[in-house]
Amino acid sequence: MINKFTSHPTKALKAYQDQVPEGIYRSCKQCGSEFYAPQAGKYQTCPNCGYGFRVSAKERLKMLTDNFTEWDAEVVSSDPLNFPNYQTKLAQAQKKSQLQEAVLTGQAQFGDYQAGLGIMDPTFIMGSLGTATGEKITRLFEKATAKALPVIMFTASGGARMQEGIHSLMQMAKVSQAVNGHRDAGLAYIVVIMDPTTGGVTASFASQADIILAEPKAMIAFAGRRVIEQTIHKELPKDFQSAENAYQNGFVDAIVPRNEQVATLTQLLAIFASQKWGSKDVKK
Repeated sequence: MINKFTSHPTKALKAYQDQVPEGIYRSCKQCGSEFYAPQAGKYQTCPNCGYGFRVSAKERLKMLTDNFTEWDAEVVSSDPLNFPNYQTKLAQAQKKSQLQEAVLTGQAQFGDYQAGLGIMDPTFIMGSLGTATGEKITRLFEKATAKALPVIMFTASGGARMQEGIHSLMQMAKVSQAVNGHRDAGLAYIVVIMDPTTGGVTASFASQADIILAEPKAMIAFAGRRVIEQTIHKELPKDFQSAENAYQNGFVDAIVPRNEQVATLTQLLAIFASQKWGSKDVKK
C-alpha cells in the first residue's frame, strides 16, 4: 500500500520524529551516542561512555548523601560594578538552581565519617566564581577547620565571574588562604573535578587538594582551547583538556565514576581518620 509517507520516506521520518515527546531521548556530547533518557539512571551518566551530565548542586547532593546540614545559605552576591543586566541574570540563576549562589556548602556524612562538603553548581551562571561564591567556600574551610573536619569539594566552573571583575579574581587568593589554614591544622582536603572545571577555579582551590579525583570525560582546563592554539600556533591533541589526559600526566590521582564515588570518598575518609589527620600530632 502506498501513501504519502511511504512515497516520501524523509517526510515520514520527520512526521514520526515530531510525535516523539521532547526529552525522551538524550545525546552525549562526548561520544555522540543517542539513548533512551531513563538509561542515564540515578547518576545521570551516558550508558555508552560513562560521561556525567551536568546537574544542579542539589541534584548532585542526592547522589551523595541524605545526611546534610547546609551552611551559609543566606550569602548572596551584590553587584559591585553595577554591571548591566547582572541582577536579572542572578535572579534567573537563583530560580533555576534553587540556590542563592553558585555553590552549595555544609556538613555531610559519608558512612561513619563527617566532612565539610561543597558542591559547585554549573547551572548557576556556569558555576562562575563570584564574591559570594568565594565567601561561601572560604567559610566552608574556616568552619571545617574550627570543627576539625576534612573537606570534600566538587568543582564545576567556567572560571571567574566577569560581571564582578577584579572582585571575582580576588576570590582565588581568599579561598586559597582558607585552604592553607585548613591544611596547617592537619586536616584533609579532597577534590572531585566535574565537567567542566576551568579558569581561576582550576588555577586555585581545585588544584590544592591532598587527593584530586575526577569524573570520566570531565573537561579540566585553565585557558580555552582556541586561546592556547592561537598562542602557541599549534593544534592541540583532541583529549588535551580531558580528565583522562590529566590523569596520565599526574595531575589527577584517580578517575572515579559517579556510582563509585560515595564508596571511594568513605574509604578515603576512613584512611584519613586512621592516620589521625586533624590531630595535634600531625606534622605540618
